Amino acid sequence: MSRAVVLATHNQGKVVELRDILGDALGTGVELQGYDGPEPVEDGDTYAANALIKARAAVAHTGLPALADDSGIAVDALGGAPGIHSARYAGPRSDADNIALLLTNLEGVVERTAAFVCAAAFVTPAGVEHVIEAVWNGEVLTAPVGDGGHGYDPVFQPDDAEKSSAELTRAEKNALSHRAKAFRGIAPIVREYFAE
Repeated sequence: MSRAVVLATHNQGKVVELRDILGDALGTGVELQGYDGPEPVEDGDTYAANALIKARAAVAHTGLPALADDSGIAVDALGGAPGIHSARYAGPRSDADNIALLLTNLEGVVERTAAFVCAAAFVTPAGVEHVIEAVWNGEVLTAPVGDGGHGYDPVFQPDDAEKSSAELTRAEKNALSHRAKAFRGIAPIVREYFAE
């Protein structure tokens, strides 16, 4: 059996992050491959549904098991928005535009609690599916701070850090983040799959 797993994303920042997070957690000799197939329509109504849509599409395109995630920021004062629409909150994918719209929508709001949410999915060619969801609690800052990370990192200050997510080193972020928690949670399932 091939010991390759496809990372079902075209976001290269996320590929780097996932390779760092997973490291050897999937087991010896398991190779994480990039994905160059078509992007499916993410029309699910939950993070888990969208993560599964992406993983299923990658399995169908490559014939290999796939890992995918769907993640976003859920802001309490906005009723959980932008939520599953985080990547395209301001229209076409643009981190700067998404952040600008979020800050505009939070102007004058004092209670700025929020959470990064990640659903990580693992789908096998036989159709076996697993999803692990994790959250990273914090608050939305009033202006971007830091130039690391991607997405909403510059305006998110985690509860368990004294600085924005964009100011954390990669190692610090990968020890704390929603994505790290979700993918570390799913890693034993992937190891078990390759041990069979």
